[in-house]
This record gives sequence, structure tokens and C-alpha cells, in this order.
Amino acid sequence: MRSCTGMTGKPSLPLVLAEAEQRMTAEEEKMKIQVLVCDSVPVVRDGLRSALVSAADMACVAATGSAVEGLMVARELSPDVVITDLNLKGMDGISFVRKLALNETKENPGVVVFTNEMTDLAIRELLRLGVYGLLEKETGKEKLLASIRAAARGELMLAPNVIHRVVGWLKDYDFNQKPEPDPQVKSLTQREREILLLVGEGLSVNEMSVKLFIAVTTVRTHIFRLRHKLNVRDRAQMVSFAHTSGLMRQLTAM
Repeated sequence: MRSCTGMTGKPSLPLVLAEAEQRMTAEEEKMKIQVLVCDSVPVVRDGLRSALVSAADMACVAATGSAVEGLMVARELSPDVVITDLNLKGMDGISFVRKLALNETKENPGVVVFTNEMTDLAIRELLRLGVYGLLEKETGKEKLLASIRAAARGELMLAPNVIHRVVGWLKDYDFNQKPEPDPQVKSLTQREREILLLVGEGLSVNEMSVKLFIAVTTVRTHIFRLRHKLNVRDRAQMVSFAHTSGLMRQLTAM
């Protein structure tokens, strides 16, 4: 059998060209928008994968119907964008998005939610979590791809139905009304409120320690007490409470 290196022991020209082409292909793939697809329905996953393959500037890094697998892949591969339904195996879609948003992955990908479960509560929470796209499953391929590109750039793209609802909320909102915090907030000490605000802003324990000029252990103690006072299970629920309780809005209104 003839060696690929030929008689001289040096790589043959076809082999060198092939290796160079492989390197170029690998570099080109890295330049594409890396997308993770999460949907529990196989035919939808296949359709999304096909749409991504048809786009010259995108690559599907993985497709799964499991939220747990999705988080594992996101941690391992750090995709630029995650497109997900809200009906996933093992975890509800909003909790999945929340985990992506709370730095439980190496990098926070842009999230595009592709679903027909557009309740008012879901829309509010998803927008609060910072998703870059809210699209219905009737959305055409080109608009879907455009939303992925927008998410990769950090831009927001919403379905017309979602825009109409958001505009309706803004029309009905009384901007002169002072926001009233949740009654539970009134039971907190001033320091606990400060900690809760910083948790809501996404600061780490170390960052809170520096900002408030207190020890890390003291910050952890306050967070522990807050969890018990507010009856929240974890940091994610604490972030959600900080936003839904009116505390963050009250701060903005000051």
C-alpha cells in the first residue's frame, strides 16, 4: 500500500491542499452563527435544523427536546443563539430560559422563543429575562432566520401579536402612579432590600460584597435569610421576586 507521503516522506500536494481546505472549512464554520435548537417535537426540530442548514451564515450545533440536555450543550458549546419552545422535557421553558439568563452557562446566548404558548404572563416574564425574540410557530422561515440574526447582534424581534399586546399594556399603564412593592418587601430590613435589589440586578456575591463594603460571608447570610423570609427556593426565584414584587420598579421611579 502506498503511503500518503509518497517516496520522499514529505506530504503530497493533494494531501496538503486537502488539509488546507479542511482548515478553511473549520474556520468558516466558526464564523457562522452557532445555534442550539430546543423543541420537544421531533418534526419541529428537524424543520428548524433544515432551516438553519439552508442559511449560509448559520450552523446548528445541536438539537434536543430536553431542557437538561439543552443546558448541558449550552455550557459545553456556548452557542450564539438558542431557539426554544416553552414545552420541553424535564423543565418548563421559562425555567430553562431563566437558567440560561442567570449565567448557568459559560456565556449567555441570545434566546429566541419559538412557541404558540404566548400567555401574557409568559410574555412578561420572558421579556423580563431578556429574550431577544418571541415568535409564533406560524412564523415563516425568512423571518425566523432574521430573528436569529437579530438575536446574535443583541437586537429584539417580536411577533406582531406580541407587539400589539405590549403596546396595549403601555397604553393602559399609568406612568404617574407610584409602584407599590409586594407586602413581603415591607418586612425586610434596609440591608436585605439592598441585597435583594443587587440580586435582581444580577450581581454576584463578591460584587455585592465590594459594592456594600461588607464581607462575602455577610452577603451569603443575608441571602440565606432572604430565601427563608420570601419562601423562595433558589437565586433564580429570588431574581424573579425582585422584579415581580415592584421593588425594582420602585427603584427606577426614584
